[in-house]
Amino acid sequence: MPNKKVAFHTLGCKLNQYDTQSLMELFEQRGYSLVDYPEVADIYVINTCTVTSSGERKSRQAINRSIRANQDAIIVVTGCYAQTSPGEIIGIDGVDLVVGTQDRSQIVDLVEGIEDRSQPQVVVEDIFQAREFEELPITEFAGRARATMKIQEGCNQFCAYCKIPYARGPSRSRSLEAIIAEARRLVSRGFKEIVLTGIHLGVYGHDLQPSTNLAAVIRALHEIEDLARIRLGSIDAPEIDAELIDTLVHYRKACPHLHIPLQAGDNEVLRRMRRPYTVQDYRDVVQRLRAHLPDVAITTDIIVGFPGETEAQFQRALDFVKETGFSRLHVFRYSPRRGTAAANFPQQIPAQTKNRRSQQMIQLGKELSLAFHQAYIGQRVEVLWEESAAHRKMELWEGHIPTYVKVRAERQRGESGDIEMVSIEGADQEGIWGKVVEELPGQT
Repeated sequence: MPNKKVAFHTLGCKLNQYDTQSLMELFEQRGYSLVDYPEVADIYVINTCTVTSSGERKSRQAINRSIRANQDAIIVVTGCYAQTSPGEIIGIDGVDLVVGTQDRSQIVDLVEGIEDRSQPQVVVEDIFQAREFEELPITEFAGRARATMKIQEGCNQFCAYCKIPYARGPSRSRSLEAIIAEARRLVSRGFKEIVLTGIHLGVYGHDLQPSTNLAAVIRALHEIEDLARIRLGSIDAPEIDAELIDTLVHYRKACPHLHIPLQAGDNEVLRRMRRPYTVQDYRDVVQRLRAHLPDVAITTDIIVGFPGETEAQFQRALDFVKETGFSRLHVFRYSPRRGTAAANFPQQIPAQTKNRRSQQMIQLGKELSLAFHQAYIGQRVEVLWEESAAHRKMELWEGHIPTYVKVRAERQRGESGDIEMVSIEGADQEGIWGKVVEELPGQT
């Protein structure tokens, strides 16, 4: 089917965005033209999410929207929702192909092999039998100075609230050789920052022979000459050991920013969630990090309204979040997920209570972000510029500093991927702003 148009729609996390980019490149390599969703296309590929009920609902809406956009188009559904609930998806009239979270390297062949459209084809294997990392390399992230690179897949943890292990299967790590090769390709295309991601990133390499770890990946990538920054995705507190901290301290390209999910600020709630740490364990990790990296930025996720969470437990969570001083907070209201242990727990929290607690936690997060950002006023910071918008006679640009704080400043010239020093003059909850004061050595 070369010369045909294909449109993609992605729901959910950065890993899904990475997977979509991989699939887009597979279609391009076979002669297909990419068009923006929801333009009229011959093929629609919807990469779905199952983390929340909202993600599943939006996935179904995207499928139906694609069917309405062109009733003659081939409709392909893939991703986490496709893996966990293929029966629900084939029940949508108009779907032609359902592919889970494995075997996606074959997706173009599967599309081209469709002959009888009266019955949808389902390619969803038992994800718990997966043992190897499926290579879907990429070379491009359109319009970005920073590239995401997936180095780990799956999760063995089975937290009480989470469907991801059922969607992604057991932990599998990418080979260090493949990681370095992709990183070199991305840097050759002009990317200055690489973000390492995975479903359970902190256990990277434990399943390889010989075993290795995340610190080894950072050290290997540090040798790539034109790579300016290495950033880690989400990592759990128990996996931040002395070797990783030492690597973050001594390898200058490693960004002093860690996203460490907290999920709850009370030990009993953490136990019911099946999280493998206590509040004190988490506190100890943060204290060790700050002892070695005083300027480190720590962002987190937290769930409010988990079954059985009392007002006292929620207050302890507020107190701990405030004590820790996160630079950014991502707040989620607990959503029962069919098939998970917590969906059947007693004492489900009413929606009104979850909404109130969510608003309280979000407000605290805004206050913490503002305080963290205000500390930069009067400082000079290194900014990797990412995108611009027309603004008077100059262009207003946005970028990020190593601690992942957003910076805004006017620039007379330049392009995405430039790195410059900015003198910070102001701050709000969203970020900081100032004036460009100098270019870094080697910058054009």
